[in-house]
Amino acid sequence: MDEETAIRFCDSRNGFATRDKGFLAELTAARRAGVTLSANLPFLLFPKSAPKTGVLLVHGFSASPREMYGVGERLAEAGYVALGVRLPGHGTSPADLRTRRFEEWLQTVADGERLLAQYASRIYGIGLSTGAMLLLALTAQKPLAGLVLLSPFLRLQHPLAPLSGFVHFLHPYQQRPVSGDQIPYYYSQRPLAGVHQILRLVRHVRRELAGIETPTLMICGDGDQTARVDSAIAMFRRLGSRRKVLHLFGPEVPHVLTTEENPRLEETLSLILGFLADSEGTGGRGEEDDGRGC
Repeated sequence: MDEETAIRFCDSRNGFATRDKGFLAELTAARRAGVTLSANLPFLLFPKSAPKTGVLLVHGFSASPREMYGVGERLAEAGYVALGVRLPGHGTSPADLRTRRFEEWLQTVADGERLLAQYASRIYGIGLSTGAMLLLALTAQKPLAGLVLLSPFLRLQHPLAPLSGFVHFLHPYQQRPVSGDQIPYYYSQRPLAGVHQILRLVRHVRRELAGIETPTLMICGDGDQTARVDSAIAMFRRLGSRRKVLHLFGPEVPHVLTTEENPRLEETLSLILGFLADSEGTGGRGEEDDGRGC
């Protein structure tokens, strides 16, 4: 993608005229890496008025920025500038993802924070699943104004996940069903080497939890068949923040909370926007609050 094409794409998708070389470089790099669908590219959405606050959006494992795009649109409508990053190995191919390490993903998230800081003096992070874990790792290094952790975890549901570091040499991929309309945006083959990287990331984050004091909203669903919800509750208890809220939906709510797959999507978005608005009003101050039982 040349610069002129990137600008034209960016203008048509995001509804604003941009010449930001950093973001255009991200678009170009994604195309060169093999991203062919525009929905799988990173995105940068601006509100109608000048933003003061930015939100960094990070998708989950084997997905793409599309997973966070609907959230980004709602954030822009509410007055925030929203940047959705593309983690290396995503939106391309399972074989590409198989070669990636979590340090590459974390570097992408850190680069996104720096890009977003050009437009906003305060930056929040919203991450889904592995994206949530990467934001925790980032804020341990460089604290954000606040975090929204969607379906985070310290343990995965699959009983063989802890063995992925060995199993991936014999069985490189885990097959999983993906509905026809979702095939362009999610991998039906999950590289087990990537699962091993997730476990490395979890171990890294686990060591940092007590020292993370960033105001945090955590949202989970009891219908999560990917991550252990009890491990998310354990994470919530270990998190060092004085201002933290856990909202636990019932068994009708699955792992992916940001798309129509979630029957409580509107409530999820309301919780996110309410947390951000409250954080902006209080300057990040508040008491610990366990909002379970919802």
